[in-house]
Amino acid sequence: MLVGLLLSPSATWAQTERMARTPQELEDAIAASAPGDIVVMANGTWTDLNLRFYAEGIEGDTITLKAETPGRVFLDGRSQLRIGGDYLKVEGLRFVGGALSGGHVIEFRRSSSNLANHSRLTDCEIRDYNPPNVSTQYKWVSVYGTHNRVDHCYFAGKTHDGATLVVWLRDPPDDTPSHHRIDHNYFGPRPDLGKNGGETIRVGTSSRSMQDSYVTVEYNLFEECDGEIEIISNKSGQNTYRYNTFRRSAGTLTLRHGNNAHVYGNFFLGEGKNSTGGVRIIGERHRVYNNYFQDLAGTGYRAALAVVNGIPNSPLNRYFQVKEAIIAFNTFVNVEETFVIGAGKSSEQSLAPDSVTIAGNLVWTGAGPIVEYEDTPTRITYLANIFYGADTGIPQTDGITITDPQLEQDASLWRPSATSPVHNAGTALDFVSEDMDGQPRDTTPDIGADERSDAIILRGPLTGQDVGPSFLSTVMSIEPVQERASSAIAFSHAPNPFREQVTIRFGVPEPGDARLVVYDILGRQVAVLLQAAVGAGEHTVVLNATRLPPGVYVAILDLNGRRQSRLLIRQ
Repeated sequence: MLVGLLLSPSATWAQTERMARTPQELEDAIAASAPGDIVVMANGTWTDLNLRFYAEGIEGDTITLKAETPGRVFLDGRSQLRIGGDYLKVEGLRFVGGALSGGHVIEFRRSSSNLANHSRLTDCEIRDYNPPNVSTQYKWVSVYGTHNRVDHCYFAGKTHDGATLVVWLRDPPDDTPSHHRIDHNYFGPRPDLGKNGGETIRVGTSSRSMQDSYVTVEYNLFEECDGEIEIISNKSGQNTYRYNTFRRSAGTLTLRHGNNAHVYGNFFLGEGKNSTGGVRIIGERHRVYNNYFQDLAGTGYRAALAVVNGIPNSPLNRYFQVKEAIIAFNTFVNVEETFVIGAGKSSEQSLAPDSVTIAGNLVWTGAGPIVEYEDTPTRITYLANIFYGADTGIPQTDGITITDPQLEQDASLWRPSATSPVHNAGTALDFVSEDMDGQPRDTTPDIGADERSDAIILRGPLTGQDVGPSFLSTVMSIEPVQERASSAIAFSHAPNPFREQVTIRFGVPEPGDARLVVYDILGRQVAVLLQAAVGAGEHTVVLNATRLPPGVYVAILDLNGRRQSRLLIRQ
């Protein structure tokens, strides 16, 4: 009698681990892999490696390609990676200092018709992978297929043409949604490209922008992403952008094409840098809510919230009319331009926004007017907003109250005080159940992004310690040292009063270029303590503060584009 064993899709296979020390061993190990297997790349530098991770895992038994030690496998020269198959995972690799002539550094496909699905790139890095000519165009990461994930990676130093990370939709007639997740990544400094093509993330294309993608971009940190006006360029439908932090980035999260985007729980922190913006809206039925905007200096298209004029009978690559947008429960503090409605009006861009709702927003800024109509919208509704500090810019209207919101600073954010008029002054919306912190909203919610609550804070602005690869988590760690007669250091967010000098000790896991600078509370540079190449290990510098007046200072350590800041208080 023959007894058959039927394996379900989630069955567990025996696991085999194969070590590869040469390109040929690596190729052979991948070819021999079965569901649940692990291929290990030996520590060291792999140059000009044409890495093809083509294999087939199954649900519950992913095939993994990983570094022997996370962060100790370097790929350079013309090295590239293709992830081709289902249920694959790549982790712990570092692409540093190489350059291509075109194509992609990492892509999720074997060919245009054979795409990766249910696969993951995690705990990896691409840094300074630039060709000699900045006009050379290629992407660093191209995500194809469906249900893939890019997480806890580090991307910084891209100077040439082409978006850093692109989500590509399937070719016609296949309109299967992507359902990818892009999360917990660090997107670091990228200089102004001077033209289009410098996006940090692009989701979709103009030609496929009416297709729904259902991509989620969440918990990512963007620092000094200045490549072009579109830091994130949305070019498909039904995507979600939430819980991300944008710091000193000269651009906006742009809903460029496509409809039904949800943008919520993000922090836009410009720190007064020129051209820093918030969200730009184009298209239909977008919802922008529970976002926090502070110290943004952008204007026009780069305003904190720009609602753009459309083009009659617009082709796919131009500007569709804004319709049925909801902008709700956002907080704006010290922004140069808050709401710019009808942005980009011209003889061609002649369709004003239609059916826009602005509800429950808190604006506290000295720059005005708070609302600027470059074109007069049709059917715009204001509901339960509080504006203060500048002229509203429009005639007195129901739904806007001019009163001091009585904000108080909590760490780096401004929140309503206990006596603020925002409390229980909003009108509930069925899709807004919590605030920017993840705290539940009351039945009658507070105005602005923050609901005053005793509930646990689940989220907040991200720092470098919250995102990126595990092997970089100790970069710029600040350790306490013993107190001396005139020196004390507790380099943390707690007060650390010192008088004449303070000793700063920091550890780095690998060699790099370090710059340690001290700024006063107004952002003026007062001391450069270190600007040099450093080796791995512990380093110590001393700040002689005898010429500094008592006050609050911030020390910022930059190591290879990754930053850490700490508060210093001189008595």
